[in-house]
Parts: sequence; structure tokens; C-alpha cells
Amino acid sequence: MALETLLLRVKTAISHSFDAVRHTSSTPHHNTAKPSRKSTNVGVLAFEIAGLMSKLLHLWQSLSDKNMIRLHNESINLEGVRKIVSNDDAFLLGLACAELVENLRFLAKSVARISHKCNDANLRSFDRLFNDFANSGRDPYNWVINSKDMESKNNKKLDRYVNLTAQLYREMDELSALESSLRKAFRSEEYDASLSKEQKVLDLQQKIVWQRQEIKYLKDRSLWNRSFETVTWILARSIFTILARTKLVFGIGQPSSLPRSLSASATVHPSDQGTACRFVSGPLVRGAKPLEDFDEESTIVKEDYSSGNGFFESNSKLLKPPPSTLGAAALALHYANLIIVMEKMIKFPQMVGVDARDDLYTMLPSSVRSALRARLRGVGFSASDPVLAGEWREALGRILGWLSPLAHNMIKWQSERSFEQQNMVPKTNVMLLQTLFFANKDKTEAAITELLVGLNYICRFEREMTAKALFECNNSINGLLNLQSSS
Repeated sequence: MALETLLLRVKTAISHSFDAVRHTSSTPHHNTAKPSRKSTNVGVLAFEIAGLMSKLLHLWQSLSDKNMIRLHNESINLEGVRKIVSNDDAFLLGLACAELVENLRFLAKSVARISHKCNDANLRSFDRLFNDFANSGRDPYNWVINSKDMESKNNKKLDRYVNLTAQLYREMDELSALESSLRKAFRSEEYDASLSKEQKVLDLQQKIVWQRQEIKYLKDRSLWNRSFETVTWILARSIFTILARTKLVFGIGQPSSLPRSLSASATVHPSDQGTACRFVSGPLVRGAKPLEDFDEESTIVKEDYSSGNGFFESNSKLLKPPPSTLGAAALALHYANLIIVMEKMIKFPQMVGVDARDDLYTMLPSSVRSALRARLRGVGFSASDPVLAGEWREALGRILGWLSPLAHNMIKWQSERSFEQQNMVPKTNVMLLQTLFFANKDKTEAAITELLVGLNYICRFEREMTAKALFECNNSINGLLNLQSSS
């Protein structure tokens, strides 16, 4: 069972567990010293914490040198992005940075809720310390670790905890199924085969004993038996380091002289002309070597937000779509679905019937309907020119070539953030700037109108060619019948 289903089904698995399973929360082999005798283990919250760790791992990976290079060379250079979103590298990189920061802020809120269960006062102050670090760069407890330790130690530990906790859930789910089978076996009325029933019960009981032992073992090794202090400390180090990495690769708050560890295969920059990115606190940094370490120079950088909103609030403002965009008009997802429907129709115009055309027309906003009527005004009823039909197919293919990826990205982005899947680990690196959210409304509607005009022509052409073929076929059949009757 995939990790993303943990939170959806864990209550069922826990409620059906025997008391003996619930009593395996002790940690005789736990090596991490607890800061207080009153410290408690995370227990069932292990599954939520595993989800947080998975998202942090994914977020760290999205900030890798490889993905930063892809962001600059591919993501912001998508043809559709350039045509209807923006051709300003600085603006697009600013959107990418703001979205990553917003994702990190969302995860930090979850970490803050967990930290409130700690006895350690410093860990309970995670929320304040994290916001202070975001605004000023202060890291009083040295929670930022260098990138080598992040990769070789911290991330491996996170990954191990995630996998063990996922395995624990699967085994608990299996135990629940065994217990259910045992209850059914006791209730069954196998009077004629009592020996078989007794053997079945014994087998199930033995399997349940083994299953309990496996669950006890996994609880001792997974997040289940880790203290809130241990878990919060790991999460705090991870999230502080990810924020430091984010600031580093986007050049936020960096000093004018670059430290020896700073480098630029890990940084992004808008252009060779040195255009500054529209971030909250300064231009992009440049360099020429791979990122190796975070150090005091590159992570503890003074930033001044005393004159207005804090770091997170200022970045959130960048994600507010301008009035001219589909996001501001709340049409991004609707237009994405509309484009995908038209894409299928253009691919198979011979399959488009009257009902499908009517359904498509009802999806059109009034502004697109008006533009379509204006474009179709004066168009003749005949659509029998194969050359013109071929030209329309080429033109529609070119438009869909750059518009369709943004529509599909919009669906992917939205589905990964839907309410039902909030606990899922993102499976793609689709960013908001690669969708229709920031697309210019007028330009998008003009492209959609062009698709509709072309679709109208090729559908009519297909119908006329089909009708012509049927007419010729009928004439041929009638001709053959006439020859047979005359002979």
C-alpha cells in the first residue's frame, strides 16, 4: 500500500488491533536519550510525521542542482509559458521561488503543531525560531546543517523512517485483516467440519502472534517509538536547512562577496545581462562551481523586514495572480479542461457528434462565445477543400503544441493539491508558473477561439467527406444492381 494512504486508513487499522499490539510502545533498544522522564512517543502520529518527512525529502530534491538547471533551461522556457504567461525570466524565477517558499511555510506549520508536544522549550519555540531565521538569518541552535550531512546522514535517516513507518502501517493493516478473519471463523457454523474449523482457527491465531511480533519490531525501529523531541529535532534541522538552501539557490539575502562554498550550478539567474530577480530581498547570485557546503557566511545573512511584512508574507504576495490572468478570473482549471476536451476532438474529428459539439459550446464563457461568433461570421457553409483542411490541422497542432502542456500541467498541479490528496507526496515537479494560473486571459481566449474555428472547419470537412464517400458508394452499388438486373 502506498505511503500516501497512511493517514486515510490508519484509524481503521488501529481500532481493530488487539490490546497486545497496543502495548508494544516501549523502546528497550531505543538509543536516543530522552530529555525528560515525561517525554512521550509519537505513537499513531508517526504516520502523519512520515508524510511530512516524505514531503521534505521531495522539496529538498526539487532544490537539487539538476532541478535548478532544469528550472532555468526548461521550465521557464516552455513555449506556452513564454507566449501567454511571461517572457520575463526574473518574474518567472520569482514565481518559482515564491511557490517553493510557500510549500515550505505550509510544512513548517505542521512541524510547529508537533513541536508543541515537546518538553524542550527550544523545540516548543520552533515556530518563532523558524520565522526569525526566515526574516533575519539567525540560527541560535545551529539547526542548519551542511549539504553533505543533509544528503549522507539526515536524508537517509528520513528515508529510513519513512519506509519503516510505511511498512508498519502495512503490517498493522494485515493484522486487522487477520483479526477480522479470526472473528469470522469463530462465528461460522461449520458443524460438519469441526476439525477443519479448529485447524483454521489455530492457524489464524498463530499468524496473529507472528504478526504482533513483527509489528512490535517495526514500532521499535520506526517513528512510532520515537519521542516528540527526537522527531521535532530531525524535522527542525531538515526544514531550516531546506530554507537555507532555497535562499542560497535563488540568491536571497546573500552578501556581495560570495563565500568559497557558494556556487552557481546550484543557483539560478534570469539572463546573461544580469537582470535581477524580483525576489523579496535582493538580486540573484552568480558563480561557477557546484554547491558543496552551507557555512556561517552563506546561511546567517542579515535581512531587514522591519519596514513591512515578513519573509513568508512578502513571498506569498508574489503568488497572488494579477487581474489580467486566468487565476484572478478563477478560470484556469475550467480552461484547462476545455483545452483537453478540444485536444481530443481535434485528434479524432470524425468521432465528434452533435451532442459533443453542444456540450463543448456550453462550456464556453460568454467572452469566448462572442469572439467565436465574430470569427465565424461570413464563413461559408462548404468545407470541402482538402488543402485548407490540412492547413488547419497543422495550425491546430502548432497551437496545441504549446497550449496543451500548460492545460495538462494545470490538472496535475490541482489534483496533487486537492483536499482528498493533501496527504499525498507530490509525484511531479510541476510548478504553478507552468500552468494556466498566471496565463493572460485575453491571449488564452484568443488561442482557444482559434482552436474552435479550426475544429469547426475540420469537423465539417470530415462530415462532408464521409457524406461524399457514402454517396459514391451508394451510386456504385446501385450501378451494380442495375447491371445485374439488365443482364
